[in-house]
Amino acid sequence: MTDLPWWQQPCRPLDATAEAAACARQAQLTKPAGSLGLLETLAVRLAAQQGREKPQLDNVWIAIFAGDHGVVAEGVSAYPQAVTVQMLQNFLAGGAAISVLARQQNAHLEVHNLGTVAPANLPGVAEHGVAAGTANFIQGPAMTTAQCDAALAVGRDVAVRAAAEGCQLLIGGEMGIGNTTAASALACALLGVQLEQLVGAGTGLDSDGVRRKRDAIQRALALHAGERDAYDWLQRLGGLEIAALVGAYLGCAQQGITVLVDGVICTAAALIAVRLNPGVADWLLFAHSGAEPGHAPLLAALDAQPILQLGMRLGEGSGAGVALPLLRLACALHGEMATFAEAAVAGKLA
Repeated sequence: MTDLPWWQQPCRPLDATAEAAACARQAQLTKPAGSLGLLETLAVRLAAQQGREKPQLDNVWIAIFAGDHGVVAEGVSAYPQAVTVQMLQNFLAGGAAISVLARQQNAHLEVHNLGTVAPANLPGVAEHGVAAGTANFIQGPAMTTAQCDAALAVGRDVAVRAAAEGCQLLIGGEMGIGNTTAASALACALLGVQLEQLVGAGTGLDSDGVRRKRDAIQRALALHAGERDAYDWLQRLGGLEIAALVGAYLGCAQQGITVLVDGVICTAAALIAVRLNPGVADWLLFAHSGAEPGHAPLLAALDAQPILQLGMRLGEGSGAGVALPLLRLACALHGEMATFAEAAVAGKLA
């Protein structure tokens, strides 16, 4: 019998004892039970993930994964492909939204280039050189098996390193012109939902651009049609940065690190990770429900309860960065509120 691939190795189990202790603490805090809504649920889930009655989020990592997409040749993006590399520079210079969010919240930020068409060679960017972008998936698979495996491993290695540094929560972000097309194609393949329900304007396409995007995805789905598992669809329709996100989510679940999932592209990666290894689901929290039409069906498929609904569609991990303060407040409320006994306040009548 051959060994399972690394991504099918067991995920770390949640700590039932810590979860029970956190639930018991919630029942004794000076408030009506359930009155803090989702904040209570989040605090208890974090307790189970961290194995402690009072969870903390002091060590947060943000990892941005970048890669170019061959399908851009079909006119599916409102921006030129050169923007991928230009945005890597913006991340490092501190001018991108996620850079601001990381700086304001004292989160560790790192940038990984899986493969762009134009060489990046930027100081501070981790260059992995898996490929010079993906192939055009309306003509064949986006990645070879070796490229897909290498991209998955990049994400896993980030999770392993983060765990060694005591990371308590990881936000994965992405940058890659054309990657909403890849995410929409993956969602269509994985969910069996009508194309019209999933494909949006991405970075700002006009109606002709949306039509080209839908046409490209339709042609890709026809070319790659067949009984395929999540790995096959990732290799055929995904992106290098999407595969790295999948690897990071798998690695985090195996290492015992909470993941805060961002928008439609990250959620497509999360669904693939869960399909590859169902234990990943225990380690995922969902930041927001975004404006891209494909996001809601993906969230529903994961039985996700997003924290925010702000109409965001920027990507980069920015929605997760905006939700992070609420997670930290959930921990503070859970850990610092007085119990009825401590505050000498009468509890609920029997």
